[in-house]
Amino acid sequence: MGAIEDIYEDLETEDVSLEEFREAVEAKVEQMGGLADEETAAMLIAHDLTEGEVETIADIEPGMEEVKFVGKVVSIGDVRTFEREGEDEDGMVLNVEVADETGRVRVALWDEQAAGADETLERGQVLRIGGRPKDGYNGLEVSASRVEPDDSVDIDISLDGSATADSLTMGQSDVNLRGIVLDTDAIRTFSRDDGSEGRVSNLTLGDETGRVRVTLWDEQADRAEELEPGTSVEVVDGYVRERDGSLELHVGERGAVEEIDEPVDFTPETTDIAALELDTTVDIAGVIRSADPKRTFDRDDGSEGQVRNVRVQDQTGDIRVAMWGDLADRDLGPGDEVYLGDVEIQDGWKEDLEASAGWRSTVLRLEGDATTARRSKAGDAGESSDDAGEDPAGLDAFADGTNADADAEASSGTQSTDGTAATAEESADGEVEEFTGVVVQTGDPVMLDDGESTRIVETSATVELGQEVTVRGKRDGERIVADEVR
Repeated sequence: MGAIEDIYEDLETEDVSLEEFREAVEAKVEQMGGLADEETAAMLIAHDLTEGEVETIADIEPGMEEVKFVGKVVSIGDVRTFEREGEDEDGMVLNVEVADETGRVRVALWDEQAAGADETLERGQVLRIGGRPKDGYNGLEVSASRVEPDDSVDIDISLDGSATADSLTMGQSDVNLRGIVLDTDAIRTFSRDDGSEGRVSNLTLGDETGRVRVTLWDEQADRAEELEPGTSVEVVDGYVRERDGSLELHVGERGAVEEIDEPVDFTPETTDIAALELDTTVDIAGVIRSADPKRTFDRDDGSEGQVRNVRVQDQTGDIRVAMWGDLADRDLGPGDEVYLGDVEIQDGWKEDLEASAGWRSTVLRLEGDATTARRSKAGDAGESSDDAGEDPAGLDAFADGTNADADAEASSGTQSTDGTAATAEESADGEVEEFTGVVVQTGDPVMLDDGESTRIVETSATVELGQEVTVRGKRDGERIVADEVR
């Protein structure tokens, strides 16, 4: 074969025949006025034909001049007509959703392409598509210039709409997903541009692969108040959108959230508290050791905020958790076993790490059911509990709402001189005790924490959260009855 045939073979294209390629090469040689021979012209034509090709749908980005890719037809919309300004004939458009193993994208077919395409296209058909990508109303879409069937490519994706939390992709629609309700938010109202009032709420679902935040619009918003945590549900006809870098599943007027009888397993993968690192977003779990009252404060914009601090302990350590906004109203207290998802690890008091639970976080009281098992990510703290031979670090170890070590420390409030937890019998009632620590709970009782242990203090003195105080008084069962607070 000659140079032209070799270059054509390397193209591996069915879009242009060899004869058409030869004609294009001849035209290019003539156009360049003898500045390029046939081989050079053939290479230039080949470059023009392959420019814009992407390997996967995930590689498509808005702003690209033109892309060429293959995708399997997932859904086919209805042909819509519209008036073009200054023209007598109406325009037509048909939206087709295509996917590969890396993601999904909406493809807009126009006019002649749209006419009759809703009858000739089929779900599951593989198409070779060329067009210009852009940011559309519902996310990334490609305005097609060329669409042809390609039976030679196999794309292995499911068309039944079923999905899992970790399989969701941007732009995906007609999603059916089963999960267990982990958390719900209150209904919020907002004003639309047309003056009408909208309603929105959120819930968090978990399945065997992870969890996902679900946004419920208008009539569907009531489901967040009707469903209890622990309920198994199926989202029907949802669609995927992105918010602050995370994918969410949205449910509108076409969709629904329906209760189902089949249990759904949710196995959270949590990080040991001892392995937490600054400026990371993680999931943690453990027992609440102490809880402060809710505090309100004024923001810079004049609005009022609220926060509540709790201290959570697992078998590797403990950490203060700030619960902001509506999370501050959660009915949680010492002894409750909790799972906290998507908390941000920040600098806290005295350079200790602190966890911040905001609007994206999930806070779930665990009840010892199917949701209580967990996988531990031990990180640099050492082996995970699974590697230790037993399962003491799994949340099943807290099935009665307590951890033996945590109970000893939280209830007795004492620690022996060698750093191990002391029992009530080892600290006799009536002995005078002096303790210096930071106020981590006000009211009745006051609780102090020195970073290693906690004391429950009976006092009428006024103290403030975060204040460092020294108390001196007699031991009375589980408390220090303070004679002096300074």
